[in-house]
Amino acid sequence: MPPARGDRDARREDVSEAVWRVLAGKGFGGLTLRAVAAEMGVSTGMLMHYFPTKRALVVHALDILERRSAERPRRARPVAGLAALRAVLLDVLPLGADDTARNRIWVSSWDLALADEGLGAEQAERYGRMREALLPHLEAARERGEVAPDADPARLAATCVAFVHGLVVQALFDPVRFTAEEQTRAVDGFVRMLGAVPEK
Repeated sequence: MPPARGDRDARREDVSEAVWRVLAGKGFGGLTLRAVAAEMGVSTGMLMHYFPTKRALVVHALDILERRSAERPRRARPVAGLAALRAVLLDVLPLGADDTARNRIWVSSWDLALADEGLGAEQAERYGRMREALLPHLEAARERGEVAPDADPARLAATCVAFVHGLVVQALFDPVRFTAEEQTRAVDGFVRMLGAVPEK
């Protein structure tokens, strides 16, 4: 018998916390109904009242990950233009333990997104939103004369996303070389190049 609505909502929050703990420990590769049920100390059957399939669980986990990413602490945006862009890029990187855990979870989700058309489309939309979030900073940089006057902010935004996620992957796989300090230096060099390379 399914739980009552009030119990269901409260229990769903418990499930969400258990899902997050499993993701933090094992990534999406270890996210199963059995693993979440074990984390909660309940039966798989009980959990299936909330998530009847593995895919439903994965969709919920991605929602949790996106929400926690959106709610994470951010650096102050110093001024408009490239300085603000720098702060945004640094916020993406695995510079601390929490950021590293969150990025490991995101990267572990890519395999699932590549194998599932619906999840892949949602991931593409996330990247679109990320590019759009960078546009105001790049448009301001162009207005301030920090990048070439004929620079295409949309193209620069795509370049920024490609750069920062490439740096994320390198830092996750080689944290000894790509320390927080080295990642910061890489961002600083990249931002300087945005202002130095003319648009073609």
